[in-house]
Amino acid sequence: MMTLAELIILHYTKTGDNSVVIHTLSREYGRRSFYVRGVGRNAMMTMFLPMNIVECTISENSRSSLYTASRPVLACHLPGIRDSLYKNTIAMFMSEVLYRAVRDGADEPGLFDWCRESILLLDAMESDYSNFHIRFLLELAAALGFMPSVEDMKPFAGNLAPLVDRFLKEPFGQSMLIPLNGKTRGEIAEAVLKYIGYHLDSPLEINSLKVLHEVLC
Repeated sequence: MMTLAELIILHYTKTGDNSVVIHTLSREYGRRSFYVRGVGRNAMMTMFLPMNIVECTISENSRSSLYTASRPVLACHLPGIRDSLYKNTIAMFMSEVLYRAVRDGADEPGLFDWCRESILLLDAMESDYSNFHIRFLLELAAALGFMPSVEDMKPFAGNLAPLVDRFLKEPFGQSMLIPLNGKTRGEIAEAVLKYIGYHLDSPLEINSLKVLHEVLC
């Protein structure tokens, strides 16, 4: 059986000189990995960047849980992200969070569409996106089924809980304008990651958060 599907790239693992396993999120398959043959080095650098939206032909195999993806093409070009060090770093953070928070085989209703919209929104924003990753984390918690209240966040955020409450209550545009320094922004992101990890029964160690903090300071 063959299906045409859009895949959001979370990560890839090189398996040979011309092959990779891509770890993805899609509407049809949820969180799933696919084997891709005939991939050159340049293609990996561009096609499978974090949070790229790629259209592939999926070949299902009844004898294996690892399906094959072929004929990858970019479904959406993301010049706003790819031409910006800051947005690229945010996208890298988003992809690592999804890769670690959403288990392989999971199929959360609406998660792909929300994630796709988030990518396109980040790509389109021209300014005031330094708080984007905080809003992303809180919306991800909601998409996974455990949207926090300010009371829920107090054990994780401490005296920063009122700021988290603003992110929860204010419209997206206003939440992007909440004045934060780099240190506070990083502490809020860490608190929300701890909250998500608590509900997943698995701590989230996100290596790119440090890089994001350094870039956005």
